Amino acid sequence: MTSILPTTSTANNRFNSSNPSFRYYASPQEPIRHGKKSTRILRRLFRFPHMDFEFALWQMCYLLISPKRVYRNIYLHKQTKNRWSRDDPAFIILTMIFLSRLLWGYTYGLNTYGTVRLILSMVFIDFLLVGCIISTLTWYITSNFLAETINAYAIAQKVEWTYAFDIHCNSFVPVYIILYIVQVFFLPLILKDNWVSMCIGNFMYCASLIWYLISTFLGFHALPFLVHTELFLYPVALCIALFVASLFGFNIPQCFLGFYFPS
Repeated sequence: MTSILPTTSTANNRFNSSNPSFRYYASPQEPIRHGKKSTRILRRLFRFPHMDFEFALWQMCYLLISPKRVYRNIYLHKQTKNRWSRDDPAFIILTMIFLSRLLWGYTYGLNTYGTVRLILSMVFIDFLLVGCIISTLTWYITSNFLAETINAYAIAQKVEWTYAFDIHCNSFVPVYIILYIVQVFFLPLILKDNWVSMCIGNFMYCASLIWYLISTFLGFHALPFLVHTELFLYPVALCIALFVASLFGFNIPQCFLGFYFPS
């Protein structure tokens, strides 16, 4: 099947979804089967020798320094695999492994049961459950309201749910760095009852959320058939407003950490 997606020579214009040359036309001979994709990923979930962990680590690093470079790879993936989402669960596995950290349990003096419970909470609630909810919401919005209708002869494109979850995984990387690693070393400072400590702690949560929103925008903006993806940047203004409001006495780290580590 000959692809009419833009080649690597048009990399500078890939992110302009309004350009007609980047409209994608699906092949009627190869319909997209979302169920088969999800089943394929589940089958590969425990096939560690077949996973490309090196490429997953490369993606994690570039999500911090140049996220656009990561999303440019989806065009090649679409041409070779006929799907936008990853078919290799190595990225998910690595994220879950990184979340399984003993540092938080050691910092708060938790016993083995408490540490295991904390790890499971971070993996299955913070990352997977919340991620599935956000992915379902963004998938529904983009598929039903932001997908561009091309013409009567082309098959209308919709965002794969697995791709929406991929975007969550990508966007979770900076959140993980700031709130699950850096925050541990700042705990002696941000848990103090003074305005400077509250400001620093609140800024860390605000920055991680804004980074998550920007990464989410970049992920959906990379799809050539979506329009008005700047919708995902609108909550950034709300985050800034809430951050400013929180400086009048609401300590965000104490609130969230009090949920995980009740005194």
